[in-house]
Amino acid sequence: MTGSGTRAVTGASVLRASVGAFRGRLTAASVLFGLHQAGEALVPVLVGVVIDQAVGTGDVGDLVLWLLVLGADFAMLSYSYRFGARQAWYADVHADVRLRMQIAQRLLHPRGGAEAGRLPGSLASIAVADAKRVGVVNFALPLGVAAITAVAVAAISLLTISLPLGLLILLGTPPLLWLVQLVGKPLERRSGPEQERAAQASGVAADLVTGIRVLKGIGAEASAVRQYAATSRNALGATLRATRAEAGFLGTVQLANGLFLALIALVGGRLAADGELSIGGLVAAVGLAQFLVGPLQVFGFVSARIAQGRASANRIAEVLTSEHAVGAGRDTTDDATVASALVGGVLAVRDLTHDGLDGLDLEVHSGELVGVVARDPAHAGALLRCLGREVEPESGRVELDDVPLEAYPPEVARAAVLVAAHDAHLFSGTLRDNVLAGGPASRDLEPAMAAAQADQAADSLPDGRDTEIAARGSSLSGGQRQRVALARALAADAPVLVLHDPTTAVDAVTEARIAAGLRDVRATRSTVLLTTSPALLAVTDRVLLIDGGRVTARGTHDELMADPTYRAAVTG
Repeated sequence: MTGSGTRAVTGASVLRASVGAFRGRLTAASVLFGLHQAGEALVPVLVGVVIDQAVGTGDVGDLVLWLLVLGADFAMLSYSYRFGARQAWYADVHADVRLRMQIAQRLLHPRGGAEAGRLPGSLASIAVADAKRVGVVNFALPLGVAAITAVAVAAISLLTISLPLGLLILLGTPPLLWLVQLVGKPLERRSGPEQERAAQASGVAADLVTGIRVLKGIGAEASAVRQYAATSRNALGATLRATRAEAGFLGTVQLANGLFLALIALVGGRLAADGELSIGGLVAAVGLAQFLVGPLQVFGFVSARIAQGRASANRIAEVLTSEHAVGAGRDTTDDATVASALVGGVLAVRDLTHDGLDGLDLEVHSGELVGVVARDPAHAGALLRCLGREVEPESGRVELDDVPLEAYPPEVARAAVLVAAHDAHLFSGTLRDNVLAGGPASRDLEPAMAAAQADQAADSLPDGRDTEIAARGSSLSGGQRQRVALARALAADAPVLVLHDPTTAVDAVTEARIAAGLRDVRATRSTVLLTTSPALLAVTDRVLLIDGGRVTARGTHDELMADPTYRAAVTG
């Protein structure tokens, strides 16, 4: 199974698609850049003609004529580069954006899976740096075509001026291009590891910044610094190796170019000394030899960009072809069972086995508020992932109104069974926008705000509910963030709502008020509270204790407090 669905995605296909999507603009850029390079190549030729036809003869009319021709050549090469660069940059930037959108679409795909095994920083590096490297290939390719045009025009001009020099260019350029490709291979091999280790360092840094408060709280700053330092050293080593490869590549290209041009100058000088070249011809030949430095260097630049683009395209292809985490379900757009599933709200877990869960069975009736206490946090996490359709369980299943949850498309299943994770993030925007993110904008947010005690948090902010919130809610305190996130979950009004420890950052008085508000606002809906909070568990209809991966006790909170295992879980 691949992220592309019907056909395999490889690094080569990513690169081809990036170029092919802008074929028209790249063709136009190649033609315009080619005209620019042809005009550049003609400059020394025209200077030589001016010397031979006007300066040497003293003819003022010919001098004016050829100077006008030279001026027209400069105007042509200037405008052709300007408009060619516009086309090439358009293809470069839009290819970059196109790839970022593809990566984002894959990461946001309802079936998930692309983020598995990858740190957020690594994914950000792929979406930004790697997409840019692939996009730059679109700018480099027209330059390569133009460089070939320049060499061809220079060779033809030299053949006209001197047959030996022209043949030297025609016969010497192909081996030089082959050498450029040969020495570019190590750069391509090392670009991938360099980008991977740099992305790993970015990912570790992002994770450390996100959890800096927790790290300080447990006194783990030194360990975190050591971890990041080790990762940074690995990234630095990979970068230095790749930089050495690039330096060696560019140095070899410069040396080869210099030797080739020295040979051209030597042959041209010999011909001029023997009288086989005019003064203007010698000036033109030397000028063309100097001009060829640019196109030959472009070959090295283009080869390096393509090498890095290939490595980046491979990394992008790995994301695009990531295995999906869950199945697609069936098309239920016109299925009557979906309508009943979205209003019934009877949730059942049947013989569920996954990541430590061992034949777990539980049931939540319509409109019931059920507490679930998991002695092992790993078991709580496994249950949340299965209920949220983030993974396929190893065995057993989750049912909604007697229909397997896996039968629905993931987005439908998640709308029916909304899992509000403990570490839910807020988005940049107003507090109002955050709360209404999970439902219609016309929905009244006040009941959810009041139940979550988020109205108090809003009242303390400068602009109330219209206060702008920074990304990830970093402009709010921990308690404010948690209350706004809970209000967002409640405002979605899902048929089944699963809440995981929604009050860990609030004080006891606020938690008691949230518990009462939660029961009121969810009175007609099914709710699962996965928590060890006595205040929340006290308002539930019943509580289930998970120990050893299965339910070992059932009853009300007060009844289960007589159970030593349960009491230790909620009070310890």
